[in-house]
Amino acid sequence: MDKRQRRNLLFWLTGFAAAASFAAALAFSNVPQDSRVSLQELPQEARKTLQLIRRGGPYPYPRDGSTFGNYERRLPEARRGYYSEYTVDTPGSRNRGARRIVIGCERGSPAGTPPEGVPGLPHCRGGGEAYYTADHYATFRRIVE
Repeated sequence: MDKRQRRNLLFWLTGFAAAASFAAALAFSNVPQDSRVSLQELPQEARKTLQLIRRGGPYPYPRDGSTFGNYERRLPEARRGYYSEYTVDTPGSRNRGARRIVIGCERGSPAGTPPEGVPGLPHCRGGGEAYYTADHYATFRRIVE
């Protein structure tokens, strides 16, 4: 392979790598800005779960409050343990159902007033962030007030 062929190959490989990176970024993108839901738009059961989270429980399911791994990278990247999940009751379901609220939170004493639009969670520094999924983690909508 001569110098020109190597340069062309390098050019195409670089372009392919850039395209693959872009495609992966799209596939594993964070929650889009327009994918938000207000408290009023949430199902009644989700609002009830959010109230339980703010109070610190008690929770009806043993797995509530467990670490959510974000393995599919549907939420913004964060250190392990940042996200926790809570069950949102699904009427008529004989198990936990598919609906969840996922909380992103730096644990500890809150520092000041949470930013506008953040559901002020008393156990989170800065108020935390909350997400709702109705389809067992396939899609998320950020909860805003």
